[in-house]
Amino acid sequence: MFREMRRKRQLLSEEASSRILFGQTSGVLAVEGDDGYPYAVPLSYVYDGKALYFHCAKAGHKLDAIRRNPKASFCVIAQDEIVPEEYTTYFRSVIAFGTVREIEDEEEKRKAIELLAEKYAPKDTPEGRKAAIDRDWAPLCMLKMTVEHMTGKESIELVKRQQESLEKQG
Repeated sequence: MFREMRRKRQLLSEEASSRILFGQTSGVLAVEGDDGYPYAVPLSYVYDGKALYFHCAKAGHKLDAIRRNPKASFCVIAQDEIVPEEYTTYFRSVIAFGTVREIEDEEEKRKAIELLAEKYAPKDTPEGRKAAIDRDWAPLCMLKMTVEHMTGKESIELVKRQQESLEKQG
C-alpha cells in the first residue's frame, strides 16, 4: 500500500524516526483540499508513539478537508543544514501517513490537549495548564492522526558521516 523508499541507505530506523517526532515542535499537515488541490498547513503537534495530535478551530479549510477525506501525511524536518560549497543540504526528516479524525469523546479530547499543553508549557504547573485548558475548552477542537506508516530519511552525507564515525570507533 505504501511505497518503499528508493534510497534505502538513507532510511532512518523506526526508532530514529520516532525520536524526531517526539523531539520536534512543528510540522506540515497535508490533506486533500478544495477542488482536489493539496492543502498543506504548518502545525504544532504532540506525538504519543502511535498518533499525532493537533488543535484547531471548529471550522475552516483543514477541518473541511479532513471531513471529506481523512487520509493525510505529516512532515517534520529535524535538520536542514545548508552546505553552499557542496550545493546541498544535510537534512533529516520524517513523513507520517495516516488518517485524521476530530476527537469527539470529551475524555480523549482532554487527554490529547493535556499532552499538547505539557509539551509546550512544561514549566507551568498542572494547575496552570488546567486553568489555560479550561479557559479555552469551549471553542477547542482536537484532531488525532493515527499513524499507519512512517518513513524517516537523512542526507547521504549524514549517512557517510555516521559510517566514518563507526569505522573510527571500531
